[in-house]
Amino acid sequence: MREIIFDTETTGLDSREDRIIEIGGIELLNRFPTGRTFHHYINPQGRQIHPDAQAVHGISAEDLVGKPGFAEIADEFMGFFEGARLVAHNASFDINFINAELGRIGQPPVAPDLVVDTLALAKRKHPMGPNSLDALCRRYGIDNSHRTKHGALLDSELLAEVYIELIGGKQAALVLDTAVKTGVEQVRAETTEVKISARPSPLPPRLSEAERAAHAALVESMGEKALWLQAADRSAS
Repeated sequence: MREIIFDTETTGLDSREDRIIEIGGIELLNRFPTGRTFHHYINPQGRQIHPDAQAVHGISAEDLVGKPGFAEIADEFMGFFEGARLVAHNASFDINFINAELGRIGQPPVAPDLVVDTLALAKRKHPMGPNSLDALCRRYGIDNSHRTKHGALLDSELLAEVYIELIGGKQAALVLDTAVKTGVEQVRAETTEVKISARPSPLPPRLSEAERAAHAALVESMGEKALWLQAADRSAS
């Protein structure tokens, strides 16, 4: 299964008017990073960056001078993202922006059934929260000390580790990896055949004579219909 863990940074919060200015993505194949990444800074085509947004991601208009517009990186974007399950934190925000950008260049939107929201996963797994990306990194012992500002590629790398923890993928991957390395034939080759045979002499009884006498007295007190007497009769016959 191919998955892309991704994040976007934008000029503001309104996907109808604001624009994407950074996209980062990490490719996972069967829950393991492949080493393939996608990352671009994008010129917002004249849209101003809201001061509150800039305070979060630290990207200024000057940083984007000379960067390509979304239309210029669209083919590369679709080539990397197409056919994969898309995973993001608070995914509706990112997908709304991506679909708005795709709509501007006449491309169809991303289908909702291809999207996994790690925020929703975290809320189900940890209903008492907090479930921000930073909080989840702390919960799972993931080093995010270098995250002084939001950045699409860095956040994607951190989210990939969080996502694996949320779905229990490390444990599942470990079991799968062990099974593949071991293999059925290797198990058979290393298995020692065990033969079961009768003992040369019976083990000595562990009941004392006093215990035997006490048991016999108990059975006698139960009368002729005692189960132990019936069992003894069947054994004798």
